[in-house]
Amino acid sequence: MKTSMPASTTPPDSAASAALAVSVVVATAGRVDLLDRCLDALLRQALDGRRYEIVVVDDAPSQRTRQLVAVWRASASARGPALVYLPNHGPHGPAAARNRGWRMARAPLVAFTAEDSVPAPGWLRHALAAFDDHVDVLCGQVDTPLAGPPTAHEREQRRRAGAAIPLANCVFRKRVLERLNGFDERFRCTWREACDLHFRLLGMGAAIVRTPHALVVRPLRHAPWGAALAELRDAAFDALLYKKHPALYRKNIRATPHWEDAATVAFLLLALCGAALGARAPALAAGAAWLAMTALLCARRLHGTAHSAAHVAEVLLTAVLMPPLALYWRLAGAIRYRVRFA
Repeated sequence: MKTSMPASTTPPDSAASAALAVSVVVATAGRVDLLDRCLDALLRQALDGRRYEIVVVDDAPSQRTRQLVAVWRASASARGPALVYLPNHGPHGPAAARNRGWRMARAPLVAFTAEDSVPAPGWLRHALAAFDDHVDVLCGQVDTPLAGPPTAHEREQRRRAGAAIPLANCVFRKRVLERLNGFDERFRCTWREACDLHFRLLGMGAAIVRTPHALVVRPLRHAPWGAALAELRDAAFDALLYKKHPALYRKNIRATPHWEDAATVAFLLLALCGAALGARAPALAAGAAWLAMTALLCARRLHGTAHSAAHVAEVLLTAVLMPPLALYWRLAGAIRYRVRFA
């Protein structure tokens, strides 16, 4: 490995800036091994290195990440892309990091990918070929390969990878980002951040084009037990998304409130209260209703997914906690963002 050198924190000033076609922004937060793989793929692009630059925004500034960028920068040939390290000392979050990155970009087009993604060699070449004068935003294909039937969490990850604006594979005109004032940094959840961005683009009448040829592979990462429970915290941001775009939320995300979660929690409370008060018949009826709704939730999550003993056990156990946690976080979001939302 070559000797490391200090990574740049500001874009290099050079006459070559005029030749830049696209700036690639990668937000990272301490996952050095994944960033290493991503940078390897970005430096192997089938595109003249003088036509693109790579801006790495470190949302959890560390010496390890700085050194990694420095090593890749030193290993790039003189004709390779400029590689910029940009520490983000706050505000933090994926939206804030991306905003810091695109505002430092020197090219008229800004491409976004994720630290855990692997852009195909022809990614940028195909994206630029599809980006004509009538395009404002280009969305490429995100491939999430599977070795077998997915878990419920992996299926959800794949669904999110197919977002209308996949933030692991999209290219914007910089002037469009300027008109939007970038990403809404209140969203700390990439999935809802992408939905908000899509709705705002629709509102401004932006021309959004899709191409399957600009490919990014995003291998699914192993999720710890109960990851679905931790991710329920993101439901709080649904309230913000609904507050900003009520009609589009009901049209594109969910047409009705989450009554099933409220009903499941209500039946559970009735069963517990009935048992505590000695009202055996009402307690049994409410308990049966709670059990039926919990079983329906399990069936939905297991449909089309892996049926290993470990996965089935996880789905069964987490199904008990998911409705009350989801209800709690939606109510927390409604209170925080002062909107009637459920």
